[in-house]
Amino acid sequence: MSEKFQETATVVSQKSIGAGIFDLTIQTKEIAAHAKAGQFVSVYSGDASKLLPRPISLCGIDREKKNLRLVYRVTGEGTGTEEFSKLKTGDTVRILGPLGNGFTVDPGKKAFLIGGGIGVPPMLQLAKQMKISGMEDFQVVMGYRDANTFLLEEFKEQAETFAATEDGSVGTKGNVLDAIRENHLKADVIYACGPTPMLRALKAYAAEQGIDCYISMEERMACGIGACLACVCKTTKMDEHSNVKNKRICKEGPVFDAKEVEL
Repeated sequence: MSEKFQETATVVSQKSIGAGIFDLTIQTKEIAAHAKAGQFVSVYSGDASKLLPRPISLCGIDREKKNLRLVYRVTGEGTGTEEFSKLKTGDTVRILGPLGNGFTVDPGKKAFLIGGGIGVPPMLQLAKQMKISGMEDFQVVMGYRDANTFLLEEFKEQAETFAATEDGSVGTKGNVLDAIRENHLKADVIYACGPTPMLRALKAYAAEQGIDCYISMEERMACGIGACLACVCKTTKMDEHSNVKNKRICKEGPVFDAKEVEL
């Protein structure tokens, strides 16, 4: 795992890119230089009564400019994410990162990059990372509720991209697996991030197809560093330290081999 840093980052820019979805770019001192696709940062509120930070996945990493791009959803009034949505250029925000284990890509295998809901943003950095590394044999499949298909055009710049929407307004009507089947897509490995029902379905699909599947699990986290055990998930193997079938999503994850976890 990479070293983590606590810093005061400066807001470069922020804009709304959909209903309740915000696109925030911050400049860091060290974090961007050490971050990789699939990791996240903990963002702290300026309100002293909100002790726990909010985990936000990394949508973009610019090591040269030391910038991180965070695309997140505001979860309600009075929340930390609502506070972050009001940040303006030049404001500062306290962050800790990079946290968690990111994606490790297997070269030479045809891949699906799959995202659903707020699991869409971290897959964009993975797509860019793979393309820069010369691994261009991948297809993108993104799932949305409706026509608010944030980031979809940016995925199209990286690879052949397919969309599924619950209401059928864009792409295939249904979910990401419906889009895979409708378009007769095939791959040797899946990299995915999204809500648990989607990940559960992808795990079953991967087992049925006999292919590898690596999932980044969305979970409400508290400390973000593995101390509080608020974000444990059930695993198929016993943890050698605690002797229970659990792993901490913020520490051992958020990326897991789908065979390792029970969904």
